[in-house]
Amino acid sequence: MASLYGFVKRLYLVFNPPIPKEPTASPLRFGILGAARIAPIALILPVKNHPDAVVTAVAARDQERADAFAKKNGIPKAYGGSGAYQKLLDDPEIDVVYNPLPNGLHYEWTMKALAAGKHVLLEKPSANTAEETRKMFAFAQEKGLVLLEAFHYRFHPATRRVKAIIDSGELGTLTKIEANLGLPGFFIKDSDIRMVYDLGGGAMMDMGCYVMSISRYLANADPAKVISANAEVLPKFPRVDIGTTVTLAFPSSGGSATDGSADGLTATLLTHFRLPPLWGFLPRWPKVSVRVSGTRGTVELSNFAGAWVHHTITVESSEQAGGRLRKRTEKHYGNLGWTTYRYQLEAFIDKLRGRTPEHWYDAQDSITNLEWIEAVYKETGLGPRPPSTAQVP
Repeated sequence: MASLYGFVKRLYLVFNPPIPKEPTASPLRFGILGAARIAPIALILPVKNHPDAVVTAVAARDQERADAFAKKNGIPKAYGGSGAYQKLLDDPEIDVVYNPLPNGLHYEWTMKALAAGKHVLLEKPSANTAEETRKMFAFAQEKGLVLLEAFHYRFHPATRRVKAIIDSGELGTLTKIEANLGLPGFFIKDSDIRMVYDLGGGAMMDMGCYVMSISRYLANADPAKVISANAEVLPKFPRVDIGTTVTLAFPSSGGSATDGSADGLTATLLTHFRLPPLWGFLPRWPKVSVRVSGTRGTVELSNFAGAWVHHTITVESSEQAGGRLRKRTEKHYGNLGWTTYRYQLEAFIDKLRGRTPEHWYDAQDSITNLEWIEAVYKETGLGPRPPSTAQVP
């Protein structure tokens, strides 16, 4: 009963965030490119709970849609129609841009936002290609601006607790990582932009970026090789994977911080837009988990991408290899009502204000993540997603 009460209270506070008692006199002013469905949970609600941030404007290609989105979410300004995105970037009352546009538009509008002198919180994956990601971060550095690829799960206490368990050496030398992120078939329709090749469509791009990221993060290393990669496609979308399975080999320098090498460390990644139904007709529950095995035990984090809703950390370990395993479970939600996105916002604003965030990752992390996604696509035979043809600064 206590667990149910905690769950309900968490969700209530997420969608009814308490307003800060002492907001700053000059908060950072955010503008949103696109009336994206993810924007309320990813930015608008977290901002309401932060004393040093406000959402000032939204831009959409259609004025009616921009107006409706602004009204629903209490946003003062709504830019719509032709040139709406650029009008938002040209607004002197915007300090920071949130870019949740389709993957294939990330590069163009992030570069234009940076050119306009705006910091950028960029949805993942950062771009269609690693080279575009490299150029964006280089331009941000040149302009003295902050650019962050929004891997929100990285900032949550549950993820960081799992990393601490691994780094403590409790699991011994790492041997295997299994990361899964898949959805039942009714979530991603044929009309979804994630099925459009030119816009960076594909399961390995959309959800695979998560499993690639968390595998690299927990391994404390980057892969050395794609051992195998197999993509599932539909006849009408021959270049867009609806599901991909990958096996990666990591170098011997990977592994726990205290145990040295991790010879033989591999990672198996699964990502899928349409998990096959059970017995041909029963929809599957979403598959969202990461499990790390070592010579002295395992740790598994359920629902790593949405740990703020619910999660369980299951640890089985022994004092020596082959010894009797002891099992325990942990949960780490941190501040009541804070989502993964709220933790991300806290770190982002700390960075913007010149403070040291509790957790951060650099440009190279984003570049490397997409380099390995491209390597996976090459191995599947589908090839990387196409680069942007837009004229950028």
